Amino acid sequence: MRKTKITIAVITITFLTLIAIVPFMRGKPASYKDISHPTPNTSSGINLVQGVVLHHTACSTINSALNVLCSPKSGVSCHVLIDRDGTRYILAAPDKITHHAGYSMLNGKDGCNRFTIGIEFQGNTCTQPLTNDQIKSAILYLLPIIKQNKIPLKNIVTHEQVRNNWLKAHPDLHNVPAKCDITPTEYNRFITALESRL
Repeated sequence: MRKTKITIAVITITFLTLIAIVPFMRGKPASYKDISHPTPNTSSGINLVQGVVLHHTACSTINSALNVLCSPKSGVSCHVLIDRDGTRYILAAPDKITHHAGYSMLNGKDGCNRFTIGIEFQGNTCTQPLTNDQIKSAILYLLPIIKQNKIPLKNIVTHEQVRNNWLKAHPDLHNVPAKCDITPTEYNRFITALESRL
């Protein structure tokens, strides 16, 4: 009887310990703050949401990035800006058309603004990698959008990729301004992390 009680106690303690540590072993997602910060830089119509374009701001501070993305003078924007601590600044709803991709092409279709979500990561990945919080926060934001719209992984790209597609399709046009892009290394980090959650 005593052995049975000890065995039950050991099993109970083991079970409770597992319950406590399994979420950490699976990488339980953190909770990140959403801050509404609407941008005026949107176009009429409905975003068809068939892909995602990743960018970095190359701005030194989150405030300077928000100033650029919400200034009527700049005319540029995105759907969400993700700070280095994972805080998400929601600039526009997913069904809005924002001005993040400019001259761009994905799967043979020009004008990615009309059918993609624009994600801006605060910082410059040429000099500093994305933080784990930025990657986790972006994935938590994107997962329901990806599932609802059945977005394939191949349609989650960098600005450089869609701009290069456009340039190849329009070799006669050379006056295309350089844009901020996340590096291939950071893009691959992000895609690997996202793929593990899909």
